[in-house]
Amino acid sequence: MSHKLWSPPSGIRTNIDDFRDIIVNKYQVQLETYWDLYEWSINNIPKFWEEFWFYINIKHSVPFEQVLEENKKMNEIPRWFLGAKLNYAENLLRFNDNRIAVYASSEANTSIKQITFAELHESVRRYRAALQYVGVKVGDRVAVYLPNCPEALIICLATASLGAIFSAASPDFGVPGVTERFSQIEPKVIFGCNAVIYNQKTHDSLTKLKECVFALPTLQHVVVIPYITDYSMDLSTIPNSVTIEQFLSMPGEIIAPLEFEQVPFNHPLFIIIHGHGGTLLNHLKEHRLHSNMKDGDILFYFTAVSWMMWNWLISSIALGTPIVLYDGSPIIPDYYRLWDLADKIGITIFGCSARYLTALEEHHITPQTHNKLEKLHTILSTGSPLHSRIFDYVYTNIKTDILLGSITGGTDIISCFAGVNPTLNVHRGEIQSPHLAMAIECWSEDGKKLEGDSGELVCVKPFPSMPVCFWNDPNGEKYHRAYFDKFSSIWNHSDFCLINPVTRGIVMLGRSDGTLNPNGIRFGSAEIYSIVDQFNGEILDSLCVAQRNPSTGDERVILFLKVS
Repeated sequence: MSHKLWSPPSGIRTNIDDFRDIIVNKYQVQLETYWDLYEWSINNIPKFWEEFWFYINIKHSVPFEQVLEENKKMNEIPRWFLGAKLNYAENLLRFNDNRIAVYASSEANTSIKQITFAELHESVRRYRAALQYVGVKVGDRVAVYLPNCPEALIICLATASLGAIFSAASPDFGVPGVTERFSQIEPKVIFGCNAVIYNQKTHDSLTKLKECVFALPTLQHVVVIPYITDYSMDLSTIPNSVTIEQFLSMPGEIIAPLEFEQVPFNHPLFIIIHGHGGTLLNHLKEHRLHSNMKDGDILFYFTAVSWMMWNWLISSIALGTPIVLYDGSPIIPDYYRLWDLADKIGITIFGCSARYLTALEEHHITPQTHNKLEKLHTILSTGSPLHSRIFDYVYTNIKTDILLGSITGGTDIISCFAGVNPTLNVHRGEIQSPHLAMAIECWSEDGKKLEGDSGELVCVKPFPSMPVCFWNDPNGEKYHRAYFDKFSSIWNHSDFCLINPVTRGIVMLGRSDGTLNPNGIRFGSAEIYSIVDQFNGEILDSLCVAQRNPSTGDERVILFLKVS
């Protein structure tokens, strides 16, 4: 029997309770528990998403005619909300008032910048006007090579408002990785910065940006933000480059209104390729229902722009929930940096990687005694499995009356299969439950459903945030090879898991394929081999493998080389 660490406070209604009541009253069904609602949701997939569409009040210009192509199998990638026209950015910018939308801080500047919804609205308008002036249109790609700063958010929303496609890389990415990513998508515009500060060191970004620009022949415009104000901004050797001030002044005195290109539900938004509607709908389900976001909540996730948790984070402003952007080391000047930030801002939902919590435990950090954390009610963890020992650490050394939500999903689906649930107990070492309308199971190698034994995490029914397609994969071969090779019409996520037959909680056991996952950062061994191959003649053979620490769940990558 798993050890219970937290129970929902008695007498407190959650958003899940409210949504369940809507279903009960409309469909005259008896749904007394979360599990009753969950079973209804996976047995009535189109009805669930239709009801959630109206519950969350998705802004749209043309209504949908059909929720789902039910005649298509999952591996045929059925379309969702056929006929609907909407825009992701319009939904995120539905508020235009003086409430705070964004808090931003960094290692370089420890002050806390506040941006209201009205200010965010105006900034997106200006960036959109400039992008439109230089010719960005529906389907074009806009890339950022930026830290987790307000400008990245503004560029993302301005890009989406035009129906263009957004892609991001963070400054810690090396030039080969960035050029490999961006050369495939051929962006028309790239935004970079002059430098960043991490771990008390200033890291030049202009040199790396310049190398990327020369490797991207389709680039028409390079826009540079003076992120570190006292660092060089010499753009003389970077072709087609301007400062952000010059870029924003290009439209001149013309005051273009903020408009939103109305696009189909599945229109590309982010690359792999995820669509406007599916990304929005699944994120808001996770925010409103599973994270139980209400008025007064403030959401923080420690993330870079290149991690899907950044995309997940920013979507919450569609609910009027302020977000916190932080750039820099989470342990400078000390390991309490982010918890001090939580106290100053009043963060209510605190997100981080499992590796970060493990580092706190290893260094005997005790926010329970160092900080107040009066408003904090939820901690979210993802990126890699959260070890049972770290569950104990959180409840002993961070906060006793906290909802610790270990969540699992991935860049592949830009959302979660399972995770936090305000209506259920937290059990040591377990993810609380599958998310609503995510029909996940644990399967054996021969495709049999398992309970209490480890197996493959699969999803047996479609969901809106499935990738619309892969970039440069016209026949869908790469897409199908990635998820449908093993079990034909069933999504195989290539994660090992175990489902507790008593609690129905999920224990994640790591990757089941060749994907490497150190510190929660996933990449393929091919990315390592592509670098090794550059030493042709010096290295005869190589082998890149993962080594997992059974006591912590952490992973490191080992590269074996046979030199000539």
